[in-house]
Amino acid sequence: MDPFRSIFGPGGFQVSPAPERRAVTKSLVDARVSALLCARLCHELSGPIVAVNNGTELLADQDPDFADDTLELIGVSARQAADRLQFYRFAYGFSGGVATVGTPPRDLAARHFGGSRITCDYGESAADLPLEWQKLACNLLLVGAEALPRGGRLVMASANLEIEAIGEAPALSPEMLAALTLVASIDGLTSRTVQAYFAGVLAASLGCRLVGTAEPRRVRLSAVISPD
Repeated sequence: MDPFRSIFGPGGFQVSPAPERRAVTKSLVDARVSALLCARLCHELSGPIVAVNNGTELLADQDPDFADDTLELIGVSARQAADRLQFYRFAYGFSGGVATVGTPPRDLAARHFGGSRITCDYGESAADLPLEWQKLACNLLLVGAEALPRGGRLVMASANLEIEAIGEAPALSPEMLAALTLVASIDGLTSRTVQAYFAGVLAASLGCRLVGTAEPRRVRLSAVISPD
């Protein structure tokens, strides 16, 4: 699957541009997607980092009786920031070619969603997938989390890399689905939908495409092997 045949122009499918123009266009696409992913990452880290900063300021002003509670708040927020950073480092930065990434992706996902309104069932079989596929899986977990605004449960199956987002009134918007399937225009991407687009690009690099379906209490995100 050639992502450049699915992101340009109305309806998404047009003939790819000439090689010189395509190189420039790809650079612009990469820059916009990277900028939106950075914006998303900064948003995810800003909460716990601000909490750490506020906690250190309170230590100087509060009654000593509250110092222990403040230190606990700082510790929790610092761990949350570190857990999120490590998860995104793998989800966005892993490029393959190494035998290990340190903390297994399954543990990174557990820490990332720990303490949130979303639980993550990252099964043993999914944990045995090649790391490139687990990178895609971690990005799909983030897309699934977007479908659970009221919290819920993410369940990952390794059969064809399928993730179920189960909860109250899960939602998969048309904009998110368009990004997931790489038919959204680059200019129309936002810091909210770019995650789905990035997952779609990762899937294309692995020779598959992403499919999203919504039911009353469940959203399914599946990787489907593209025909040769």
